[in-house]
Amino acid sequence: MFTPELIAKLEKSRLAAVLTIENPDNAIPVARALLDGGVSVIELAFRTPQAAEAIQRIRENVPEITIGAGTVLNPQQVKDAAAVGAAFGVAPGCNPRTLRAAQDCRLPFAPGVATPTDIEIALEHRCNVLKFFPAETSGGLAHLNNIATPFAHLGLRYFPLGGINAGNLAMYLQSPLVACVGGSWLAKPDVVQKHDWETIRRNAAEAMTIVRSIQPT
Repeated sequence: MFTPELIAKLEKSRLAAVLTIENPDNAIPVARALLDGGVSVIELAFRTPQAAEAIQRIRENVPEITIGAGTVLNPQQVKDAAAVGAAFGVAPGCNPRTLRAAQDCRLPFAPGVATPTDIEIALEHRCNVLKFFPAETSGGLAHLNNIATPFAHLGLRYFPLGGINAGNLAMYLQSPLVACVGGSWLAKPDVVQKHDWETIRRNAAEAMTIVRSIQPT
């Protein structure tokens, strides 16, 4: 379960950079570039063997960043994320074994949901922030509004990701259901590999201009 303090950090940033890092030496420059552009939350995907080390480097060297672990698919990855001090974990789906491991490790966890059944599974494991994924191909904000309605009295918050970009970011931010939006376009792998920190900073700054222009309705 996300604490009120952690939810407040997501709500303050409204945008989380979602990225994959192949080389841990790139972790700190990426984090600083994003922070310089105004983005203070990162979901770093557990898609490479270097992910845990990259999370630890960011946590220790760029403490202004709230760093979480993404694409957490099994109990061992939950343990690895917790061991390096990830602030939270995120998964593309609702694997009960992974959710139980997150409870055991006391790691705030946002499982992926796209149906009411997914939400019920998440609730069984005391999750209060849910990743709406894949957002656009699942039906976008209209679909989220529909599946969230039966649970509205529970105060759940959502973290949409998948198909979101600068063109539709504002639409998602206007929803009171949305705590934070995931942005995979901010620091794409090829840009990171080129060490193009200025492009990442500029992407973040442009996105945050949109964020600051929107108030939830």
